[in-house]
Amino acid sequence: MTVNQPTTDQSAEASAVTGEHADLLRTLAEHRRFLRFTTRDLTDEQAGLRTTKSALCLGGLIKHVTSMERTWVRFILEGASAMPDFTEMTEEDFARREAEFRMQPGETLAGVLEAYAEVARHTEEVVAGLPDLNASWPLPKAPWFEGRPEWSARRVLLHILAETAQHAGHADIIRESLDGAKTMG
Repeated sequence: MTVNQPTTDQSAEASAVTGEHADLLRTLAEHRRFLRFTTRDLTDEQAGLRTTKSALCLGGLIKHVTSMERTWVRFILEGASAMPDFTEMTEEDFARREAEFRMQPGETLAGVLEAYAEVARHTEEVVAGLPDLNASWPLPKAPWFEGRPEWSARRVLLHILAETAQHAGHADIIRESLDGAKTMG
């Protein structure tokens, strides 16, 4: 099955948002669009192919970004309890996290893209309803979060945006290695 270029994920509610909230959502939507665009006209098999030395594939990247965004938005709402204690994770836990970077048997590109669109809609609803982007929570326990600093909703959204943009760049390289298609240029 070939999946054509996905549609935009901006909801009517998100477009009614103004100010900094709207700027963050518009920029995130743009980078999501770039990421999704790399999958245009691909089959499920192509979306699962590794085309570089990296273990990454296009479908897996989108699965990872979906999971990452879902988890960080839960953090905005619930704090560190929305995330695992990374210092207590087992090899099995890390193997599950690694599996999200691959298309699994039975997964389809259309399904992966729909899950991403669903998370995007939820993020837009949450951000639209945030009265204050300065509201913050301590980060979960993790070796990479020394001293358990706090992150505000704004900082979390900037992190989601940065990670989405970074993975859109990865996706562009993977797609160009697959069949020469580029997101831009």
